[in-house]
Amino acid sequence: MESSQKSPELSPSQIGDLRLAASKMNLVNRRSFQSEIPLKYCNGNARQAEYKFGWGRASVELGLAEKWTGILCMGAQSGYCGARRWEDKHPTVAAALRKLAESQSQQDPTFQSSMAYTRLTSKSALEALRQEGFSEERLPSASGMSVILNRMGYRLRKVLKAKPKKST
Repeated sequence: MESSQKSPELSPSQIGDLRLAASKMNLVNRRSFQSEIPLKYCNGNARQAEYKFGWGRASVELGLAEKWTGILCMGAQSGYCGARRWEDKHPTVAAALRKLAESQSQQDPTFQSSMAYTRLTSKSALEALRQEGFSEERLPSASGMSVILNRMGYRLRKVLKAKPKKST
């Protein structure tokens, strides 16, 4: 489009709908969508799209470049999305930990949740796994162990014994 042409105006509700639609899309589809809208409503200007719609100018410019060249830019996020979980790295140790935690756990006394409370502490879990013969480099730190137990669905809290009701 030429810059002398007048672009159609949008109402605030229409702008909100376009923002919502863009937020529901993944990377490549979002950039494609974000490049089409400025071509129609902002004369192909990424700065105007940033001002009007609140989208990042860099992603709009990248979408426009993808549209003009026909080459899609693919990121490497899926290949380098962070470290694997400890349970995935060491499944045999995780199975032994789960077995150990199961033997020390009990259901929530109120039965209002499906959480299992365990008397097991992270330090005692580490010590028990060491006694089973797992090497030190395969075991996490004490704070890491508590995170792992929480992720497995065990809450490290003191388990209260059932108290009898007072007779009146």
